[in-house]
Amino acid sequence: MNRFGIGCFSVDNGKNITAILGPKGGVGKSTISANLAIALSRMGKKVVAVDLDLGASNLHAILGIKGSSKSLSDFIQNRVKNLTDVVLMTPIDDLSIICGGDDPGIANMPYQKKMKLIRHLSSLNYDQVLLDMAPGTSFNAVDFSIIARQTLLVTTSEVPSLLNVYSFIKSALFRRLTFFFKHNEHFDLLELLDQAKEPDKYPHLKTMEGFFREARQIDLAATDSARKILTRLKPIVVVNRVRTDRDARVGEVIKKLLREYLSIETSVIMTIRDDDAVGDAIATLSPVMLEAPDSPFSEDIRKIASNLC
Repeated sequence: MNRFGIGCFSVDNGKNITAILGPKGGVGKSTISANLAIALSRMGKKVVAVDLDLGASNLHAILGIKGSSKSLSDFIQNRVKNLTDVVLMTPIDDLSIICGGDDPGIANMPYQKKMKLIRHLSSLNYDQVLLDMAPGTSFNAVDFSIIARQTLLVTTSEVPSLLNVYSFIKSALFRRLTFFFKHNEHFDLLELLDQAKEPDKYPHLKTMEGFFREARQIDLAATDSARKILTRLKPIVVVNRVRTDRDARVGEVIKKLLREYLSIETSVIMTIRDDDAVGDAIATLSPVMLEAPDSPFSEDIRKIASNLC
């Protein structure tokens, strides 16, 4: 795989990978990841949940697992040869986990190590590979979302959280286009894309439609190929801790922003109701799906799981 490996990574390679991200911390991403993994396993899927919140891993604790003698750190630091060597079976049928690593500096892994991890993730023999990503919009988070077939972006109804989701999707789109233009040596288009990152200075490029309109004047064929990247962006936005109908409708704000500024028409909005059962389960270090399978939270998690299948 060449130096633009992520950009050349086929979606088919990541056909069983779902990346779960919370561009803002504290939105309940890991709780959703753990319980979604259980829901999928209960639907007869062979699932592995991978804790990629490197340096601050807690997915195993949410699943009720006290710890493991092996973790992702062992693979990244070359203490084991294969990623499968650090897979841990859980007490839940058809559900395995790769625990995150807490080695200093592991969150900022070099590019080549990241590409090695991506290759091994894509070769895992499971029906569903769930990646519980670190919060934020780092290149690591964006790159793992690029190689995933599906991306879940977890937010709350609060405006800062919603705007972080939009910013993440925009960053992912720009990074995909950057890889595409670099790999195909369309350097004039790459320069135009850099200008589009400064909408105050280049207002005619503040939307994707504006960018593509200008790009077509430079290279029509390359621009039409680049537009196809938009058709593959199908983010699922999950609004967590919904208390009111107004909370449930805030996802439409994101859809409008994506449509108007990024020309993305394929986003899906799903909601998870606020539920005291979540806090009760966390307090006992037990998954909600096991402690309260009939709770509103568990019902909503099952709906999301069905959407992924």
